[in-house]
Amino acid sequence: MRIYALPPQLVNQIAAGEVVERPASVVKELVENCFDAGATQINVEIEQGGARLIKIRDNGCGIEKEDLPLALSRHATSKIKSLQDLEQVTTMGFRGEALPSISSVSRLILISRVADADCAWRVQADGSEEELDPQPDPHPLGTTIEVCDLFYNTPARRKFLKTDKTEFTHIDTLFKRMALSRFDIAFELKHNQREVFNFKLAQTQEEKEQRVAHIFGSAFLENSVAIDFNASGMHLYGWVGLPTFSRSQQDMQYFYVNGRLIKDRLVTHAIKQAYQDVLFHGRHPVYVLYLVLDPGLVDVNAHPQKLEVRFREGRTVHDFLFKALHRSLADVRPQTQQNEAAAEIVVARPDVQQVVDFQPLPTLDNKPTARQSYQPVNAPRQSSLPLNVDAQIEAYTRVVASENVTNIQEPFAGSDDNTGTLPALGFAVAHLHDVYILAETQNGIILVDAHAAHERVTYEQFKNDYQQGSVPSQPLLLPVQIDVTRSEADLADEQQAFFMSLGFELNRMGEEMIVVRAVPALLSGVDIALLVKDVLADIIEHGMSQRIEQRCNEILSCIACHGSVRANRRLTVPEMNALLRDMEKTERSGQCNHGRPTWVELSKKELDKLFLRGQ
Repeated sequence: MRIYALPPQLVNQIAAGEVVERPASVVKELVENCFDAGATQINVEIEQGGARLIKIRDNGCGIEKEDLPLALSRHATSKIKSLQDLEQVTTMGFRGEALPSISSVSRLILISRVADADCAWRVQADGSEEELDPQPDPHPLGTTIEVCDLFYNTPARRKFLKTDKTEFTHIDTLFKRMALSRFDIAFELKHNQREVFNFKLAQTQEEKEQRVAHIFGSAFLENSVAIDFNASGMHLYGWVGLPTFSRSQQDMQYFYVNGRLIKDRLVTHAIKQAYQDVLFHGRHPVYVLYLVLDPGLVDVNAHPQKLEVRFREGRTVHDFLFKALHRSLADVRPQTQQNEAAAEIVVARPDVQQVVDFQPLPTLDNKPTARQSYQPVNAPRQSSLPLNVDAQIEAYTRVVASENVTNIQEPFAGSDDNTGTLPALGFAVAHLHDVYILAETQNGIILVDAHAAHERVTYEQFKNDYQQGSVPSQPLLLPVQIDVTRSEADLADEQQAFFMSLGFELNRMGEEMIVVRAVPALLSGVDIALLVKDVLADIIEHGMSQRIEQRCNEILSCIACHGSVRANRRLTVPEMNALLRDMEKTERSGQCNHGRPTWVELSKKELDKLFLRGQ
């Protein structure tokens, strides 16, 4: 069989198979060229989903007349000159294949003008010409590229294009991602002469947030945490959605490395780990994140379409991302802040973050202080008789009505620091249906799922104790004998050291029996037999040895769930207030271990709206 050299046009059309998948691919390549040209304004016009026309205009540095033929030649580029440049790529494109590949499957017009030139120069190409003859043109500084009749000379590929609407949807999605990658550039997108987007330059933080809100919706910013983290020569910034603001699919996850949008398994895993015990099962986080690091530490030449990268120090990058996001999500909790004019309560509620100004309240001596009300929720009750909810509300109302509200300078008895500030989650009023805590805050009211909230508090305490190797253990007055299967008994015998690290002391008593002599101190009053069987089941499901350590948080979560206050157990006012104070001090207290919200708020404004007050 003989070997032949392929004609140049066929070579370019084969290369186009990698570069030009659909109209959106053309837009991506050409807009990235605008980035590299230093443009501050990019205009994109699309007709018939891009099949008929893709026109992209920028105000960048332009292309010299002599370089126009080279721009349409393969492996010709201004962006790299040596292997060292390839190892530290700082531009979006660098292969020099985009324009020749696009021109081989379309009718392309390229017009460009550089600074100080008398005029612009124009060339036309369809991949068949051997020489290009530039012609003068009155175009201003910058470049315009028109791509007409995409795939007109490759009908088999044109048949694979979807409807105009579908193809434009891909362009629309791509345009949003690129607009989010460069706030220092203004973008305009038109489809069939109709304006779709028009983003102005975004220089201030407010302007950047406006662009993000325009693309993601204002609800995203209201339910997100701003990230700005520096360490190990890396900088991570952007926005991540609260765990309760999640999606059923991964369609709102934008991650940029040195301005390049990527999809990377290492990055995805690090972010997933950061949300591991605050995200509801089957849900996906929402984020727009930007990672800046030394270009020499990331290989962007790992994928033909540059969608994937390779980090030279992958473990360092993974740990950096995990710690930055894990810490930022952990810091979202109810908290009280003060300024000189007035106190502020910053409420990290599951669905929205609000800042409300208020003046210090008068002393309510009959309300329990934080120290008076602080005790574990599962502690023995002071009275065997449940409090009457109506009586609680009536007594509370009398206390408030009897106060001299003019004495606003006296410190609030419920504050921890005697500064007069009201705790972020306020004070408990009633236990509704033996499930929900009703509390009054300065801004309105909140409802707390007592079990979910206590589960998070217990879980975080367990994690801290376990990481420090000091889970407190409580000996049982009467050891508990548990009937198990032989395999479960074997496992309990093999994993005694692991159980001891969790605060359990247990021994095998026979072929199908184990005896528990001590349990974690936080778990007094729980069903020991059921708990131990659940932990054994978790270990069997997750595997032995190393995998147990990897899944330890899930086991600790299971233990915390067993140790948390149950529904239909009436709580006293001190117990409820103790839980509220614990929530204010606990990381990730806005969600339980399974990602469900622990509390919600109704502001006074929302309450007024429900009752048509002021309308």
